Amino acid sequence: MIDKQTKIPSLSSNSVRLGVLLAIVGGFLDAYTFISRDGVFANAQTGNIVLLAVKVANGEWGGSILYILPIFAFILGVLVSEVVKIPHIRQVLHSYRRSILILECVVLIFVGILPSSVPNKVVTVCISFVSSLQISTFNKLDKWSYNSTVTTGNLRTATQAAYSAFIEHNQGAKEQFKKFFVIILSFLFGALTGTFTTTYIGNTSVWIPSGLLVIALILYHRDRGYFRSR
Repeated sequence: MIDKQTKIPSLSSNSVRLGVLLAIVGGFLDAYTFISRDGVFANAQTGNIVLLAVKVANGEWGGSILYILPIFAFILGVLVSEVVKIPHIRQVLHSYRRSILILECVVLIFVGILPSSVPNKVVTVCISFVSSLQISTFNKLDKWSYNSTVTTGNLRTATQAAYSAFIEHNQGAKEQFKKFFVIILSFLFGALTGTFTTTYIGNTSVWIPSGLLVIALILYHRDRGYFRSR
């Protein structure tokens, strides 16, 4: 039995440990879809919008659908992440963040099972949907806003923090720089891993990030006190 008065180390929604796992997943999925799914990004909708504009400008209307579908799936995911925060729905789910992790994990396992005959559009829509759930639900690193699936904003924040830390000698900014630097490296590691495994293993390599989500879910359960002896 865990004493309710005992403070346990938390893998909360804004912890660095969870941020590292989710950043690895984010980098992996972008590399996975770009390499194996028609050059579409799972997370980076900025890239998809630019590529959509290129297709439209060149009159390639058929090719534009490759980028339109994941963009709409991303929007749908953001809307769902807001709906689950409605008080009575949140109460039913008990922990909406836990529910998002479970859903993301299940979808990635499902994607890995799909035969190669399934159109890539189906896969990119599924991954873009769960990626947007991740972005919208887990958006805090300690006390700072961050993004676990796109690294542009994190790079900006890390650079600003580095300036404050090493030029203005701000100790709080130094801590912020360290944490964001770890997240950026984690995203890079995820993208590298996604590139190599997708190239040499194929579509089922998507089970690797699903495994990381299982680890995150187990740690989240344990540190939030959900594993208790009755």
